[in-house]
Amino acid sequence: HTVVKNNMAASLICSETVSRVSSVLNRDGRQFGKKHMFDSNEETCWHSDQGSPQWVLLEFPQPVRVSELKVQFQGGFTGNTCRLEGCLKDEEFKKLTDFYPEDNSSLQTFPIQGSPLAHKFKIVFENSTDFFGRIIVYSLDVLGART
Repeated sequence: HTVVKNNMAASLICSETVSRVSSVLNRDGRQFGKKHMFDSNEETCWHSDQGSPQWVLLEFPQPVRVSELKVQFQGGFTGNTCRLEGCLKDEEFKKLTDFYPEDNSSLQTFPIQGSPLAHKFKIVFENSTDFFGRIIVYSLDVLGART
């Protein structure tokens, strides 16, 4: 198949993308696991346990340039102060940017300045609009370019 190169950012999440999360409510991965952020089903979600910070780690099969994050939270369980960290294969994570979602249930887009190159990205939810620090994410997408 042919790959069309253009300036349109495409989703970087693929079957080889490895994801990890800080916690899952009641350790119930079947109902609240990380896979639900990527299943395009608006009925399912990742639901963290309580406590801050919570995080999502994404590891790509090759370095990628990230230009945009798209996150859909559950209003009332939104990350207040969030940061994106990244690194190449065997390096330490470095902070790339902070972002500040609104506390609602709509899909929110955050442009990432400079489209940093990395193998691994970590989205850290430093705190939550939920008193107990729980985060609920219905969908998460990372857009950009493969190198």
